[in-house]
Amino acid sequence: QNYPNPFNPATRLSFDVPVAANVTLKVYNPLGAEVATLVNRDMNPGHHSVDFDGAQLTSGLYFYSIQVGDAYKATRKMLLVK
Repeated sequence: QNYPNPFNPATRLSFDVPVAANVTLKVYNPLGAEVATLVNRDMNPGHHSVDFDGAQLTSGLYFYSIQVGDAYKATRKMLLVK
């Protein structure tokens, strides 16, 4: 999940990795276009967090999608308010 939400201009996305795996974390605009790749690497098990700076983006709804290996994929909403 991300905190704070809504955010301006930055937010922190936190997630758990249950087993060592390749993790991807990407941010998309409402049209489905990728606006950022925050993580794309092998990660060890544990709790992780990454900061996202939306200063160069317009206000609105964005989506972040995380995939942990082949075992887990989720997409969530976040709101940028300037």
